[in-house]
Amino acid sequence: MNTLFLFGMPGGWEWILIVLLVLVFFGAKKIPELARGLGRGIREFKDATREIKRDIDKAGEIEEEKK
Repeated sequence: MNTLFLFGMPGGWEWILIVLLVLVFFGAKKIPELARGLGRGIREFKDATREIKRDIDKAGEIEEEKK
């Protein structure tokens, strides 16, 4: 069973608590750096998925040309 359904999504106070804990553990100066790293990771993932999709499309076109 999925734990999200078991415990539910965090509500308003839970999100505030999570943000405060992140501030305490990482500090205000580290958060922009962490967010930048996360953004770069997401961008690289999207680029990789686009490249794979392009390769699959090219392979499909080559197969159609062979027929």
